[in-house]
Amino acid sequence: MTEPLLRVRDLKTYFVTEQGRGTARAVDGVSFDLYPGETLGIVGESGCGKTVTSLSILRLIPEPPGHIRPGSLIEFEGRNLLTLAPAELRAIRGNQIAMVFQEPMTSLNPVFTVGDQIAEAAIIHQHLSRKAARARAIEMLTLVGIPDPAETVDHYPHQLSGGMRQRSMIAMALLLTPELVIMDEPTSALDVVAQRSLMVQIKELQEQLGFAVIFVTHDMSLVSHFSDRLMVMYAGRVDEFGPTRQVFDSPQHPYTIGLTEAFPSITGPRVPLTGIPGSPPNLASPPPGCRFAPRCPKVMTRCREESPELYPVNGTLVRCFLHADGGAGHD
Repeated sequence: MTEPLLRVRDLKTYFVTEQGRGTARAVDGVSFDLYPGETLGIVGESGCGKTVTSLSILRLIPEPPGHIRPGSLIEFEGRNLLTLAPAELRAIRGNQIAMVFQEPMTSLNPVFTVGDQIAEAAIIHQHLSRKAARARAIEMLTLVGIPDPAETVDHYPHQLSGGMRQRSMIAMALLLTPELVIMDEPTSALDVVAQRSLMVQIKELQEQLGFAVIFVTHDMSLVSHFSDRLMVMYAGRVDEFGPTRQVFDSPQHPYTIGLTEAFPSITGPRVPLTGIPGSPPNLASPPPGCRFAPRCPKVMTRCREESPELYPVNGTLVRCFLHADGGAGHD
């Protein structure tokens, strides 16, 4: 079997809160592998730890108040990113691991043209001349499907639509042909048509260039079509993990079932949408036992007292006592 491109083991990223309110366990023991050319989707409600997980991989967590706990492992192509010196880490960022942030309007500098911002990376990392870097920027804008790239290269971010700004960010991320691209909610500011167009473009580029993708999103319909495996997070932990199609066709965790029932299907009979009652817990003082227990429709006494492990269920991993001991969960 191919060796993982990225190995994450027992990742714990905590934040010290103000005024002595405790330590928020934003990511609390997350483990997964990512293989070359694969797309891993990470889903869950706001505040579940999706973005903090992706930022932790590149060590972009502000310290303080955040810190990655000792014992965590983030290994990329055999190198532990948590032990690298700042200069070594800078050489990996952009070159081998790139990130597309959620809101391009806050990621792009408003006083520089899109072309200048893309070209800057080519000048710094590839030592190109300004003329060659501009030509490279036009090439990348063409690659991501921006119309009239020779004109767009001289536009400022505010002159572009949301979709074109996001495509510009992807062009910047792919400039140095990284092995891994982390995309944090890349479609959240776009309409439905632009979302699908952008994701189709990303998949085509992925097939063409061979990079792996971590796709962080709350959009269950998008992730169902554009990811190979799916990691469902809740309250800083992984609650279900497996092949995307299998997770959607047969969700095993009550939280995953709640998520899939909260968005409409375009096929089959109309059914009422049901939400998940309650709110996610305070990560500075999570409930004992299973963190989903206060909201779970299938809660048992055991759930409020013990913390479940990830149990294997037909090729997926599920953090639920319903699947402990071969599925013999009981009160």
